[in-house]
Amino acid sequence: MASSGAGDLDGAALILSLPEDVLALISAHLRPRDFLALSAASRRLRDALSAADKAWLAQCRRLLPSPPHLLAWRAAAGGSALAVCRFLHSAAPLLGALWAHQNPELGNLVAAVPGFLSIVAARAIPQELSPRLRWAPVFELLADAQGRPAVLFLHGHQPGELFPARLSSLQPHANVLFLEAQIAAAASSHQLFPRLAFSDRRRLLDSLVAACRVTLPPDLVGAPLLARSDEDLPVLAARREAMLRLHREAAGGMVRALEIEGLLLEAKKKAAPPSPTNGGERILLRRSLSAVAGYVRNGLRQMMTRSVSANSRTQQYVDTKHLPLSDFLHAGESVGLSLRGARMRLSTYRAWPSMHDNRFALYKLTVQTPVPGREYAGLWGGTFGWPPGRPEDECRPRKALFFLLLSYEEDSEGKPLLIATKVLEGTHYVVHPNGSSMFVARMGEPSTEAFPWQNVDVERVFPGDGIANGYGFRYPGSKPGSLFVLQDGQLAFVWKETGAVLTLQRLNLEELMKKGERVPALQPVPNFAYLTKSYSNVFTGFPGSSASPR
Repeated sequence: MASSGAGDLDGAALILSLPEDVLALISAHLRPRDFLALSAASRRLRDALSAADKAWLAQCRRLLPSPPHLLAWRAAAGGSALAVCRFLHSAAPLLGALWAHQNPELGNLVAAVPGFLSIVAARAIPQELSPRLRWAPVFELLADAQGRPAVLFLHGHQPGELFPARLSSLQPHANVLFLEAQIAAAASSHQLFPRLAFSDRRRLLDSLVAACRVTLPPDLVGAPLLARSDEDLPVLAARREAMLRLHREAAGGMVRALEIEGLLLEAKKKAAPPSPTNGGERILLRRSLSAVAGYVRNGLRQMMTRSVSANSRTQQYVDTKHLPLSDFLHAGESVGLSLRGARMRLSTYRAWPSMHDNRFALYKLTVQTPVPGREYAGLWGGTFGWPPGRPEDECRPRKALFFLLLSYEEDSEGKPLLIATKVLEGTHYVVHPNGSSMFVARMGEPSTEAFPWQNVDVERVFPGDGIANGYGFRYPGSKPGSLFVLQDGQLAFVWKETGAVLTLQRLNLEELMKKGERVPALQPVPNFAYLTKSYSNVFTGFPGSSASPR
């Protein structure tokens, strides 16, 4: 058939003639980048597809499979489903991901879940099993008017206080989130900040937090962060508008470099020891300071050595000469907080990445998707003891809540192993370090081991080994046991020698947080990644927030 015009040459006429419902159906089977490429094929397609609201809604549903309030998101974005899709596509590396840091050993698990046209990163608090999961916000990433993920806030301890920041970059396959300081109009800020000494980085971030704090209006301080029902949508929309206004008025949290230098100098004067009254005291003070400086220097050298040995391929952080803080501040007129999502080569041990002890960073945990033959992959929660603990039980003592990340690996013979890695522990004082393998089950070797208790329906049994030593062993020993798959969907690992049992059920962390209880966070910089070594529950002091030591 002969061509009837230039419009037919690029196929645009055929696509433009389709009803919007048919175009939405086609869009539902295309990846976002393919649909964007289609819209870029010609000017007519770009203009037509930009207004194809149903087609972009179909793309949003691909990016967010269960969006209960997607239409409310579109209304908050000025009625543009394209803006919502742009935000979801750009923020995809965060959505549904689990992030962690090694310290404290008790648990530092952060989940990134959908908020209201935003991503809310929240930390699960080490706790006892209860009807409501306790969590604390870490940061929020909001879409701007065009749908770009450009509006960022850190959360801190005081209600209603927010700390504006910027998202400097977010790589598509980011596995590390860095909290850094960004110099305005300096493209190399992300290369300069890691070259600062650890003490300078900490002082700079603390000063930025002190200088950029903003406060929500009083009527929005108690507003929810997650939509629990349709009744929350109006207050969530009002809260979002207030946050966008605060971020705009604070210039994205950027502060003049001269002001930061003044704050650093003031903090240094407050921390300085009183001047001695005679020469002898001056000599003693000088010797004491020299000893302290040597101790700190050796400690930092050890931390850097551990960091480099843990991830020897991460050469961007191996620099023997630190950049003076004054040189960093003089690189631009203003400086602010920033979040950077980067892709790095990380060494791992049984799904747990090796982490730096001197970087304000969160590391992404690899969460395997359940598929046939690997049905038990994913996040599970459970307690020790039989019968298993139930959230509604009010009996005392309550049981410590454990979060385990179950993943599959292969042994030296190619047979499947199921690894249960501990990512959160609800005891008051840590018993097992983060990253410990609570048990390893050999899934290619069915067992005939009987369950120790009667009247329990068991589907399958696999032999394995469970953790045997308390804290003090980075890679603890193990004792034989068995993994029982129960008919009600639960898993139970039983240590053969002691009869101890760990029962697990699959978790939906997003739903648990919606129904859970928000508690105050730490101060903003430690709240992002708690770098101080701690074996006790540092995140909350609320009654019932942690279990008694086992």
